[in-house]
Amino acid sequence: MKLGVLTVPLGDQPIDDALAYLSELGVEAVEFGTGGYPGSDHLDRSGLLDDPEAQGAFLDTVAEYDLEISALATHNNPLHPDESRAAEADRELRETVDLAAQMGVDTVTCFSGLPAGGPNDEVPNWITAPWPTEHREAHEYQWTVAENYWSELADLADRQGVDIAIEMHPNMLVYEPHGLLELRERTNERLGANFDPSHLYWQGIDVTEAIRLLGDHDAIHHAHAKDTKIYESQAREKGVLDTTSYTEEADRSWLFRSIGYGHSESHWKDIVSTLRMVGYEGALSIEHEDSLTSATEGLEKAVDVLSRALFTTEPGDAYWAA
Repeated sequence: MKLGVLTVPLGDQPIDDALAYLSELGVEAVEFGTGGYPGSDHLDRSGLLDDPEAQGAFLDTVAEYDLEISALATHNNPLHPDESRAAEADRELRETVDLAAQMGVDTVTCFSGLPAGGPNDEVPNWITAPWPTEHREAHEYQWTVAENYWSELADLADRQGVDIAIEMHPNMLVYEPHGLLELRERTNERLGANFDPSHLYWQGIDVTEAIRLLGDHDAIHHAHAKDTKIYESQAREKGVLDTTSYTEEADRSWLFRSIGYGHSESHWKDIVSTLRMVGYEGALSIEHEDSLTSATEGLEKAVDVLSRALFTTEPGDAYWAA
């Protein structure tokens, strides 16, 4: 397993400065944004697409710092009821899949997207309960929209030899492991998880059990390292479905935190061990979104914890069991 970083928090730095900094920290893999919410500060998707010379130069730059690319990231909503917004997200995703194939990158990370609750609605609708019954009907409609769209994208990914790794995220149709497996069953095995535990913690999902469940289906294509802290004094009063602004930290039920500030180092060692148990040996890509610290300090503290948690060698022979 390799120590990785999603470079978005360093987007204000030139790519050479960002890669030099990460390499000096001991990072081995990088995940680049190519559009949508991650932006594209370090990788010009349109400029690289269908340009082998430009792609070669970009890959040479990454290799110069002894790094490899774990994934290309374009998180947006291709199921949005606004046709122009859906078309933009769809174009970003399709072009990113094509670019990944051209550059020899085997994974694209993204969201499932979220449709409206019906064909005449104007905004996405996150359904969290089956009653009153119009909510169940809306949810069934959303799954029809998603299956139609993602079946075509999964076929594209299969033709290009690229895995699509969906981050399970609330306010998206796929926000927990059973939904991820449902979408995978309705499409093909090119669709799997970008396993990010941060969104699972506050939903009350056991992260290592989720890894085992998805691992049983060989459905983990990529993994993020991102922590969450639940603040019980707030959660006891208002639960965890919290619409308080992320910048009003003291009033939130939960916050995204740097690795080690939501869960202990021993917990992250359990995550690493469970990922290995189910056969995942890809990158563990740090995603920094801790508003209580700077990007560089958050990344450095995450690297510090994960450098002790990650295994750096292949498993040895169990000589004691022979």
